[in-house]
Amino acid sequence: MAGGWSRDGAVQDQIDASVEDAVKHARSQLGTGESRRDCVDCGEDIPEARRNAIPGVQRCISCQEATDEDQRLTSTINRRGSKDSQLR
Repeated sequence: MAGGWSRDGAVQDQIDASVEDAVKHARSQLGTGESRRDCVDCGEDIPEARRNAIPGVQRCISCQEATDEDQRLTSTINRRGSKDSQLR
């Protein structure tokens, strides 16, 4: 059901695009290559089990949790379908 000037399926297209953006972002955050033996932030040893489980790991668990929290707090709102963004 479309409303106003939007076409049928426009809302679903916006939802699909938002999900696709989130998946691309998550994939870009995945590590690749050889894992470090020590954390890039604090210098503590990264346990072997963590290095084996996550390819390309760069941080210990506590530093990774802090990094994830910082990214969560600074994430932007998807304004693709917002009227404000269309009026600018």
